[in-house]
This record gives sequence, C-alpha cells and structure tokens, in this order.
Amino acid sequence: MIETKPKRQAERALLIGLEQNGVSKWDLRDSMEELRELASSAGAEVVDTVTQKLPKPTAPFYIGKGKAEAIRDSVQSQRVTSVIFNDELSPAQGRNLENLFSRKVLDRTQLILDIFAQRARSREGRLQIELAQLQYLLPRLTRMWHHLSRQTGGIGTRGPGETQLEVDRRRVQERIARLERELEGVRKVRSVQRQGRKRHQWPVAAVVGYTNAGK
Repeated sequence: MIETKPKRQAERALLIGLEQNGVSKWDLRDSMEELRELASSAGAEVVDTVTQKLPKPTAPFYIGKGKAEAIRDSVQSQRVTSVIFNDELSPAQGRNLENLFSRKVLDRTQLILDIFAQRARSREGRLQIELAQLQYLLPRLTRMWHHLSRQTGGIGTRGPGETQLEVDRRRVQERIARLERELEGVRKVRSVQRQGRKRHQWPVAAVVGYTNAGK
C-alpha cells in the first residue's frame, strides 16, 4: 500500500481595496482583479472581495472603523484565514487589523514578496528575496505573533533588561547585514564571470517575458 501525504489545504483569503481620491472605480476594479490573480498564484482561495470609497486611508485601520468591524464578522462566517489589502499597510494599521480580525493580515507588498520567494531558483535570487522580506519585516516586528527562529545570540550575547522585541530586532539586523555581505560576494563572482565572457567574446542571449508566459 502506497501512502500519500494529505494535500495542503489552501488558505481562504478575503481581499480588501479602497477607492480613494485619484483612483477611479475602474482602476480599482482592475487592481483588485490583479490582486485576485496574485493571491491565487500564491496558493490562496479567494472567497470574497470588499471595497470601500473614502477620500484617503484612515490611520487606525486603513478602511473605516465601521467597515472593519463588519469585515470582522464576515471573516468568521466565511471561515477566512487571511485578509489581503490592495495597498501597503503601516505597521500600526497591520497590528490594529490583526487584533480586530484575529486573522493573518497581509498587504500587497507581502503577497508579492511571498510569490517571489516561492519561485526564486538562483542563490542570488533567494538571497535578494530574503533580504527584501526582512527589510519589510523589521519595522513591523511589534505585531508579529511568533518569534523568529534562534539562529544567533544566546547565553552571553544579550544585555541586561533586553526585551524579546529588542532581541528579535537585533537578530533581524544581524541577518540583514549577513545577507548584504553574501549578496556582495555573489555579485563579485558574477562580475568576474561576466568579464571572462567578454574577454572570450562569447555570444550572449536573453529570454524576457512574464512568469508562466511559456519562455
């Protein structure tokens, strides 16, 4: 008998967009459709889409408080596991929304970085994506529910009275510095290889196109 691993259940996502000043409803419609495709590419099942018209995003929740409270009830009834916003959220907005929804909250930038991380194949590509993710994460650590894996630090490395948040920030900063050094090393190797190709006058070709375009 051959055992098969159970198929991972797709995340159930609710998409949220804002029709603000300078954005027409047609532009928002196209942008939300693109967000739906991005979410599907990341492996999510989009169960609903919510939009609101406001002059500009609100400081606490990005959307209006009343709309946010209505969405809180909706995510429970529709068994939503992730709420994805069609814009970049501030650290405070993300924290407030996660506290209100009791669900994972993502913005468009996080979603795109996640897709890149899934598809990065080269060592340089993986380093670049991890660096971008950590740079995005650093100012948002206060709303993260789970601490990073302990890769550095430990006994004798933290100062007296250092909070867990400070420890996490230090780890992220150390990892960012290490990734930047590794990327610089990769770029130097690439430069040497490029100069070698030029000396030998080898022909160079490139294939350009969107992901999954059949290149």
